[in-house]
Amino acid sequence: MLIGPPGSGRRLYGVADVSEDVRQRVLRDYERFADGGSPANLEDYLVEEYGLDVAAEYAGLRLKNPWGKASGQLSMNLNQVREDIEAGLGFIVLKTVIAEDESGGQSMQAWAIKEARMDVEPITAPFGDAGWTITWKGRGWWQTFDAYLELLQQARELAAGTGTLIVPSVKYHLPGPNEDTWRVDEYRYTTQRLLEAWNRNAAASPMPIEKDFSPTLAGSDRSAAKARILEWLREIPRLIRRAADEVNSQVLVGQKIFNAMFDDEFQLEILRVLHTAAGEARSDFFIFANRLFNPQREFDGVRGVAYGGPELSDRNLRILRALEALTHETGWQPLPWSATGDIHSGRLAREYALRGASSFQLHTFFQLSAACYRMKQGSRTQRALHELYFHPTDGYVLWKLAGS
Repeated sequence: MLIGPPGSGRRLYGVADVSEDVRQRVLRDYERFADGGSPANLEDYLVEEYGLDVAAEYAGLRLKNPWGKASGQLSMNLNQVREDIEAGLGFIVLKTVIAEDESGGQSMQAWAIKEARMDVEPITAPFGDAGWTITWKGRGWWQTFDAYLELLQQARELAAGTGTLIVPSVKYHLPGPNEDTWRVDEYRYTTQRLLEAWNRNAAASPMPIEKDFSPTLAGSDRSAAKARILEWLREIPRLIRRAADEVNSQVLVGQKIFNAMFDDEFQLEILRVLHTAAGEARSDFFIFANRLFNPQREFDGVRGVAYGGPELSDRNLRILRALEALTHETGWQPLPWSATGDIHSGRLAREYALRGASSFQLHTFFQLSAACYRMKQGSRTQRALHELYFHPTDGYVLWKLAGS
């Protein structure tokens, strides 16, 4: 078994190993930007002041910085997208849309549930570390597919020339333990309509797409069969790619890996399948790894809820450490990947980067109360970025420079 003591996957403890001069400059910037706002072009400032280039990648595409908004209720309308572009995010993953066929049929319709209520809550792991989690009842996009296509098109137009990448997220059909066939029409129709919206009024380019697996996370019976889950990972890229080929378009397929309700060994097996798949079955990138599941807790009349916090990042980092060792032993060609899971500080982001992450997706950290941010002006995204970069003990600037 890979299971080790809590925190065994972490590497960065204590204080960042940087000069006192750097430490004082970061503290100065933390305080003055909190009161006066961050520079208009923060990436240029970091190069000029610290010699720090924060350019990054997502799906092999260049980003101006590594910070992104993960799919969820914070990226489901144009005003939210506009605010995040103005704040300077490197990428924005739109709310997950539920795939449908040409007649409007949705095999995963049970996940098109509107968020009636959401709670941001403190959470403490069994090993004592504290953090934050969000609990909610809803799951995917509950409006029409046409409305989602309009959002994708308009978001692309709004982001043009800003350096912010827009990414659609989709929940396609997943055959359960008692199903023998895939609903290929859902993959074909949904992918081709998304590509049509992606390429309308914007320069043609490969469309990155995230395949969301949250049904397995939410305690669905689809999470019960290990062999079927591994089949999903091989078949999904093939179906999406073939749909794009039919309309002479290109997609970059990313699978958003879930924390399955099994042990660490199976989680590593999921990553093995991703890295050993070949041809059409190989993903272009992956996202690792969102949410844990508590089958006993009840929220808003529903038993079983997903949660995050330090248990999530601890498990992710532990498994990623094992993946590093396995990749070294086998000589696998690493896939590009984007990190998610309890990223509440620059230090935590750097932990993921040390294991190969080329970008970071956050959701909970953009929803904390105003008292949790030192900056008292601007949007929550701007306030969160200020903390992520310049916090005087946990900021990304410190920990990135400590490893330079």
